[in-house]
Amino acid sequence: MDISVAKKDLVRLVGRMQSVADKKSTMPVLQNVLFSVEGDTLRLAATDLYLGLHARIPTEAKKGGTIALPARDLFERIRMMPEGPIHIVTQDGAQTVMKSQGSARRFTLRSVPGEDFPPMPQPQEGAPTYALPVDTLQDLIAKTHFSISSDETRAHLNSALFEWDGEIVRMVTTDGHRLSKMECRVPGRQASTSMLIPLKALTELRKLCDELAAELPDKDARPDVKIVESGSSAFFIMAGMTFSVKLVEAKFPPYAQVIPQQSSRTLRLPRMAFADALRAVSIASSERTGGVKLSLSTGTMKITSESAESGEGFDELPVEYAGPPMSIGFNAKYFLDVLAALPDDDVALGLSGELDPAVLRCAEPVLNREFLAVVMPMRI
Repeated sequence: MDISVAKKDLVRLVGRMQSVADKKSTMPVLQNVLFSVEGDTLRLAATDLYLGLHARIPTEAKKGGTIALPARDLFERIRMMPEGPIHIVTQDGAQTVMKSQGSARRFTLRSVPGEDFPPMPQPQEGAPTYALPVDTLQDLIAKTHFSISSDETRAHLNSALFEWDGEIVRMVTTDGHRLSKMECRVPGRQASTSMLIPLKALTELRKLCDELAAELPDKDARPDVKIVESGSSAFFIMAGMTFSVKLVEAKFPPYAQVIPQQSSRTLRLPRMAFADALRAVSIASSERTGGVKLSLSTGTMKITSESAESGEGFDELPVEYAGPPMSIGFNAKYFLDVLAALPDDDVALGLSGELDPAVLRCAEPVLNREFLAVVMPMRI
């Protein structure tokens, strides 16, 4: 292989590829990025056998071929290259030299024959295909990712439920202690599907959406994300990249049964002031539980915490409340995660009994958007 490629194109793609490549795999080849020359195009690919990412960029090729290079080492070296073209030459299939065409800087890397790299999954011909605005997918993930369980042994909770029902697209996540649900209406786009997307895939999807949004600040100029559902995999195609995901084959909890139909008490709270008070008081909470107590009385919400190790914390907020006094305990982090994800000035907090879950919503309705979070109480 003997090619020249622009650094700005290469560093962006390899940066994305290295987070997909499996750094801990017992198959060393999965720690690599595949380079394949196809005419005047360079195809790059990375996979951990569950996730895959491939894309194409223009190149000047004197000699074609295919090799695999170690993802992390490759990215670090490309990043240190001067701006401009990078000349990449493979010698005897086992050693690759990278050289800046504008300076004397160069690096040598051990390479693996491209034939050793596993084939990338491809969607079946005629597979169901959907188109979704990038900012919609970005919003679905941003409002729900924080309540996914990090326990990989519980696959049904270590994933996000993605549903498309008519004109409504929905994402739901839960870790058993809290639940987040975000719905967006996409007028004129009808579909019907349901899939479980694993946490690692969702993290990578969020990065791809965020990068595309940063490159194209004008929402109207952004291309749609094309979603192809094929067998046990889904393919997300955006900005010239194809991201493949092996979907989770598990049953997501019946989330509708967890969401209270109504709350007997609903409070409107200033989001930033509520978050600031929770953050401050939780410093004195138990490190094991992170618990704080919310106590309501006429016109006031008191927030308290106590710990045998660190003492007590207290704050209060004025609220519009005229019901009977009540106290209820929660993990402060669960509230703070929700409040950090919302851009609204005010939030609506729905409460019922001391053992009933709380419901957090946006205080003002947003056109074509509906969010809610459910947080289970705890004894304090």
